[in-house]
Formats: sequence, structure tokens, C-alpha cells
Amino acid sequence: MTPDEIKELKELIEFLKEYDIGDFEFERGDFKIRLKFGQPAQAPPASALDIARLGQLLSPTGHTPPAQGIHAVASAGSAAAEAPSAPVEEEKLHIVKSPIVGTFYESSSPGAPAFVKIGDPVENGQVLCIVEAMKLMNEIESDAAGEIVKRLVTNGQPIEYGQELFAIRAKQ
Repeated sequence: MTPDEIKELKELIEFLKEYDIGDFEFERGDFKIRLKFGQPAQAPPASALDIARLGQLLSPTGHTPPAQGIHAVASAGSAAAEAPSAPVEEEKLHIVKSPIVGTFYESSSPGAPAFVKIGDPVENGQVLCIVEAMKLMNEIESDAAGEIVKRLVTNGQPIEYGQELFAIRAKQ
């Protein structure tokens, strides 16, 4: 590797650490790189602008390359996707966790309304979201009745087993 390529690799590693991207793969022609870091600390997920900046780091011309070939997975401990509609007393919230690894979707199809929104009342057994795993759409149901006060993931986000999805203020 040339000194410039080493410098670019160091910048890439710093970027990945800054945004707590725990697993990263890149492929361009004969060049392949896979970086995997230990358990990342909690930090906000990388935004589309951050990913564009990453693309500029990887492009030999400094322009953003096509998205294909870049795969980044944000840490499981991503920050809340939506703020609660009112102050929340943490000790009274029921947390709905993902029973599987996959991709979180808030609705049954693109453009369809979300199954639930913050402030919506929910019943035990009501569908809250879909988690796609291996091309199968798995409906995730509420295991408590109450009101949705937080959604803890973003639409299209990769999620892990046991990851927190929703916070529900349980009925009294």
C-alpha cells in the first residue's frame, strides 16, 4: 500500500470508530476490506450524510461512489429514533424487544401507514411492526396493553435479537 492509501485507511477507521460502526465491508475491483470492531459504545446511528462522507473517503476521486459495495452496520445500541411526546417516567414503561434478527419496518409496505405511532393506544397481541428475516416478514405483536411512548429504532434499520423496539406505558 502507498502512504496515501494508508492515510485513507486510517481516516476510514477513525470514521468507523467515531460513528460506532461495528462491522464494515468494502469491495472495489480486486481490493477488499472487512473491518470488525469489538462491542461499540452507544452513539447515534450514522446518518445518510455521514454515509455520503464515508463514500467520499472511499472514492479515489473524492466523489461519492455508487452505494453498491459499501455495507455498514450500525451498533445495536443506537439512540432513540423518535422523541417521546411527553415526559416519560422510565420505571413504568414496558419494553417490547425483537424476538429475531432482521430489518425493522414500521409498515406492511412502502408508503403504507405505520402500524403504530407515538401516542397510539395498543392492545395485547396488536401488531406493532414487521421484522424481515431471510425474505420472511415476521409480525411483531405487543405483549402488553397501553400507550406507545417511544419507538427506539428507525424504519429500515438492521436489528438484533433482544434489541429494544418500543416503550409502552402500560395500562393501570
